[in-house]
Amino acid sequence: MASGTGTDAVQDEVRSRYAAAALTVLDGDGTASCGADGGSCCGPRAAIEVDESFGSARYDRSDLIGLPETAVLASLGCGSPTAVADLAPGERVLDLGSGGGIDVLLSARRVGPDGFAQGVDMTDSMVELARGNAAKAGVTNVAFHQGTIEDLPLDAASVDVVISNCVINLSVDKPTVFAEMSRVLAPGGRIGISDVVAEDHLSEAERAERGSHVGCIAGALSRAEYLAQLAAAGFVDASVTFTHQVADGMHGAIVKATKPTEADLP
Repeated sequence: MASGTGTDAVQDEVRSRYAAAALTVLDGDGTASCGADGGSCCGPRAAIEVDESFGSARYDRSDLIGLPETAVLASLGCGSPTAVADLAPGERVLDLGSGGGIDVLLSARRVGPDGFAQGVDMTDSMVELARGNAAKAGVTNVAFHQGTIEDLPLDAASVDVVISNCVINLSVDKPTVFAEMSRVLAPGGRIGISDVVAEDHLSEAERAERGSHVGCIAGALSRAEYLAQLAAAGFVDASVTFTHQVADGMHGAIVKATKPTEADLP
């Protein structure tokens, strides 16, 4: 994470709100939310509220069958990255900002017993919640680590696929996140990410204004910025596809890219 008082304050706010969301689910007080809840940034809300732009509403209902209720309630994302990453049996998957573990559990199901799925989250309470959800589901080909997405606690070239669900937009040091993704991916590995992305014409100030309406989206990159930063980190064949609008000029999006092999390099 980049240094600086402002940066540290943003990181602390994100950590505290995610921790509050996890504790809400652990205590049985409702569901976590990254939706339009009066300006809350990934905070708790009552379980009776529904926001079709974020959370478990973005998943196919059939995918949620067999998952612990606490994993579903803790869903904070804006999409379903496991559905767009084209996971195959035997692959090694890493989820950035794994939260309550929903995408790690779904990944473990898709890669099967010969594959492995891991998650990294910055809050101890979310890691605790995710490990409990894995135990409830009886899933053993998973692991959850406490850490930041700017400094991943994994070895280089140790995973085949990196996924993430509406988390990268929260980082104040996105170039470092993309560099870390490239580091942990094996050559030929790929990313399949759901994130909030801005239309290119919106300024940073305009994005920040919209953040107060839809939770933690003020730090979202534009499509052009996303593609440029992925290219700078060495990724190829990158694409950003808008899927649904979450605010004026702001969209949930699918982001894909590949880490080249040595044979691919000029």
